[in-house]
Amino acid sequence: MKNRPLIVISACLAGEPVRYDGTDRCDKGLLQALRFAEVHPLCPEVGIGLGVPRPPIRLMAEGGVVRVRGVEDPALDVTDRLTGWGEAQLPLLASCDGVVLKSRSPSCGVAGVPRLLDDGSEDELGMGHFASFVQAQFPQLPLADDRQLQDPRLLAAFTTAVKVHFSRSERQGDE
Repeated sequence: MKNRPLIVISACLAGEPVRYDGTDRCDKGLLQALRFAEVHPLCPEVGIGLGVPRPPIRLMAEGGVVRVRGVEDPALDVTDRLTGWGEAQLPLLASCDGVVLKSRSPSCGVAGVPRLLDDGSEDELGMGHFASFVQAQFPQLPLADDRQLQDPRLLAAFTTAVKVHFSRSERQGDE
């Protein structure tokens, strides 16, 4: 039985220098707001073996199917590797009470992720591949990105949802 909620968070937000350019996006305010929970950092791109630093990747819509490909080398397609890595995270995700991911990331962005369309134009309607996987596998799990949680009302709603999820999972564990 857990003593407090478990939140999975993008490793770059937790201060780990895992971004494609070797930097982090440590969000001390967010980490402070999440101190009521145990925080578990992860990075899908590092998880599939992409190095740090690494060439950037992006979402590409191809005939209605979204793939994750290299920006400089579109032949680099990491979509299936990201899916496999996500499947390996199922036990962790099943035990967590919320997920906070990096905004605009092709693997982690929850909304507004740029996608290259078939006609060469770009929109910002995408969802990162791992974020989409999490939402599909665990639709009831609180899921947000760092940009959304800059809004104090959304942050309060997220933390409440995490606490409710934790409380429900603890009650089910007692049965």
